Formats: sequence, C-alpha cells, structure tokens
Amino acid sequence: MFNEPVLLVIAHGSRDPRHAATVHALVRRVRAMRPGLRVETGFLDFNVPSVQGVLESLAAEGVRDVVALPLLLTRAFHAKADIPAVLREAPPVLRIRQAEVLGPSPLLLSALERRLSEAGLSPADKSSTGVVLASAGSTDPEAIAVIAEIAREWRHTGWCAVRPAFASASLPRTEDAVRELRALGCARVAVAPYVIAPGRLPDRIAAGADESGADVLAEVLGPAPELAALLLRRYAGALRQGQLTAA
Repeated sequence: MFNEPVLLVIAHGSRDPRHAATVHALVRRVRAMRPGLRVETGFLDFNVPSVQGVLESLAAEGVRDVVALPLLLTRAFHAKADIPAVLREAPPVLRIRQAEVLGPSPLLLSALERRLSEAGLSPADKSSTGVVLASAGSTDPEAIAVIAEIAREWRHTGWCAVRPAFASASLPRTEDAVRELRALGCARVAVAPYVIAPGRLPDRIAAGADESGADVLAEVLGPAPELAALLLRRYAGALRQGQLTAA
C-alpha cells in the first residue's frame, strides 16, 4: 500500500532504445532505495508510456496526489514549457506538484567523479588532467550559463582545468574543448558527458572525444546511485514546497 504521493519521473524519450533502458534502470534504483514509494515513468516523446497515459491511468486507479519530476539537468525549454503544458492536460482529479530539475547539485558532480573514476582516473590524476564537461546543449541562455558555472565550480576541486562543451545549439563542441585543454598544457584530457542516458547527442559527444584524441571518455550518468538519491531529494523538496501545478 502506497501512502505517499506517486513520483512520476518524466523523461524526454528517444528513438534510441538505450535511452529508455537507461531511464528504467535509474527508476529501478530509485524504487530499491525507497521501497515504500510508488515510482512511475512517463515519456514526452518517442517512447511509451506517455506522460498523459500514465496520468490518466493513475487517476483511474484512484490516485489523487502526484509529484512530477523532470528528468532534466537544466531548466531549459522542456522544463519551462513542454512539461507544464502536458501537466495542464492531466485529469482534473489529480493534484500535481512539479519538482525542480535535477541540476545543479553537488550530487551530480559526485556522479561525474564516479564515472571518471570508473573510466580509469584516480585522485592522483586530477591535478594533471583537464576535463571537458560535455552537455547536450540548449538555446536557452539560462541553461548555458548554468553549465558554465558548474564547470567553474568543478575546477576548484583540483582538476587541471574544466571547460564546458555542447553537442548541439551552442559552442564550443567537445573536440574544440579537448584541443583547448591540450593547448593549456594539461597532460591528459578527459571527457565527462553531462547527460543522463545514451542517444544521438551523447554519441556526438563520444565522436568528438574520439576525433580530438581525448585520453578518457566517461560513461553517461545513467543509473548512478547519486542520481537516484537526487531524484528522491527533488521529490522531497516538491512535497515541502506544496505548490500545485494542476488541479
């Protein structure tokens, strides 16, 4: 019996089957961390179930309270427009709170560090290693500014240098950032994808890393335990705020 509001994780969706598989793996980890919490997944596009379909099913079951959590790292167009629009079309019996996006958060930096460690870097490598913080990219200036600020903050944890890069919409590209770090004198360069799941844009990041001869390419964030913990933190934050986005 679930007594708390349902957590609905809202992912973008992709034609790449690795995307949905990764999202489901992350949600399974969240469920394992909070077995008393009902966690559902809905997709904005390409994959099923759709967000609207999940909301209608929940309403038909008698659920009344939902926390909708955007599986997004920045507050760009999907968080500001697409998701609120979908939630406004929810069955009127549902009380829905929209949680904040995941980033920025120290937990995300911890997840990035985990992925770089898994790729072979040790703490002793930090001072001689430059890192490319490679995100999907956005046309939203707020989202781009957040990525740049994360790179500045991450630099202070001991890396030789950290530079942001973008797979689309913005510059520089991953390969350009790798070359810039080489020119700065970093002995090695690592690319850390600041993306949640595989797909077309993460593949573009990987191609840029390969083209420019990066020494290390980390995996996407995926179902990292830090990411699962962050979803639960955002869920709790939405409950504290208590603001409804639909009624």
